[in-house]
Amino acid sequence: MRFDSALGLEAKKGPLATTGKVLVYSVMVLVFTGPLVGLLVSAFSKTLDPTSFSLWPDEFTLENFTQAADKNVYLYLFNSFVVVGFGLALQMIVSVFAAYSLARKKFRGMTFVMLIMLATMMLPEEIIAIPLSLVLADMPLIHANLINSYAGMILPVGAWGFSILVMTEFMKEVPVELEEAARIDGAGELRTFFTIILPLCKPALGVIGVFGFTMIWDQYLLPLIVANESSHWTLPIALRSLRSDEEVGIGILLAASLLALLPSVIAFLAFQRQFMRGLTSGAIKG
Repeated sequence: MRFDSALGLEAKKGPLATTGKVLVYSVMVLVFTGPLVGLLVSAFSKTLDPTSFSLWPDEFTLENFTQAADKNVYLYLFNSFVVVGFGLALQMIVSVFAAYSLARKKFRGMTFVMLIMLATMMLPEEIIAIPLSLVLADMPLIHANLINSYAGMILPVGAWGFSILVMTEFMKEVPVELEEAARIDGAGELRTFFTIILPLCKPALGVIGVFGFTMIWDQYLLPLIVANESSHWTLPIALRSLRSDEEVGIGILLAASLLALLPSVIAFLAFQRQFMRGLTSGAIKG
């Protein structure tokens, strides 16, 4: 399958056009991948000058990653994996069940619920930072203090309006006839949901999985509010601390930056097929 570019270059023929396309594509690849390649190369190189940045390694070394261990970078990486692992799992569970209710159930106040979710997406994190810190310090009803705990960083990201809206719109496209046929065969509502609805929503799950992972992984303000001790820092908080530490060399900072970048790339590659299908699916034909 061939795809025409936004510049319309595929319609151009001839040697001059081919040369122009090669130059344009080469510049685009260099602009978008150059910084990533430079980060990868510099993380494994002996970088003494903070202003030096090369696309070719001068001397391969693992010293930067060894010194990163002395600065507890791997502890911060572990904290990030704990938060994103449990947070993403909770977020996807909440999203699929909330979306099923909004897509298939009719109840009073449904429009108001949708407006509330849209409102949460429009509010900047800085506005809710202080109220969120007060709530986490004294959880309503149970009166538990979640400050300086993993739970305090996981529960606030357990529900995201974007993921719920994506799943809701996708589930609305699932033919109702499939559910009716399953119920005629004797399947209950939960069995119909897990065997009929959810498998058809794999593309949407890929979309909310990639966006949810990136959203939780890049969280800075929430861990900053919750983690009072450095032992609970996540990697984005640690990067800011390492950058301001005069004893930390540029090599350690580059190694930590590479460790912060790789999980997002791996998550995209893992969900790539479902992610692309979710972006291009306009409807499901039964």
